[in-house]
This record gives sequence, structure tokens and C-alpha cells, in this order.
Amino acid sequence: MPEKSIVGKMVVKRVGVLSYAKISTIIMAVIGLAMGIFYAILYAVLGPSAMQTAGTEVDPLMTIGPLVIIIMPIIYAIMGFIMGVIGAWLYNLIAKWVGGVQVELEK
Repeated sequence: MPEKSIVGKMVVKRVGVLSYAKISTIIMAVIGLAMGIFYAILYAVLGPSAMQTAGTEVDPLMTIGPLVIIIMPIIYAIMGFIMGVIGAWLYNLIAKWVGGVQVELEK
């Protein structure tokens, strides 16, 4: 087994605001896609019972289901970018006062 060499403990003093926001945007878009698929399936399952209850032939839940798969990732991505910018800015501000996050790296 190869021997681990520890580089040492380092402190993250500052994060790049836009790079953090880009990562946050992509993560939230993926979560939004998963939520969109979940809600589309939920609408497809609940749609027929809602039609029977309302006594209508056109079910709004069935028509909105596919749109949710497109809309939710967009909304989540926008919110992820905004929250990423705010989060990175707050981290940089607070890290000045408390010294940042300590990480241990190994080679």
C-alpha cells in the first residue's frame, strides 16, 4: 500500500464569486430537473383523478406536467446562481473575520 504524504493543513481564505456561482447554478439545475420529473410524474398520476372530480375533459395538470420539466431547472438554475453569488460574497466577507475554512490536503 502506498504511503500517504500529507501536504498539510491549509485555509481557504477566499473563494471566486463567479466560479462558486457557476457550480451552484449547475447543481441547482440538476436538482430542478429531478424535481421537474418528479412533479411531471405526480401530475400524470393525479391528473385523471382530478379530471373525474372536476368533471372536465381537459385536465390542466396533464398539460402542465411536461412544462414543469423545462421550467423548474431554469428557475432552480437562476436561483442557484443568485444564491451562489450571495453565498460566496458572504463567505469572503466572513472569512476575513474568522480566518476561513481549514482543509487538510494530501498528496
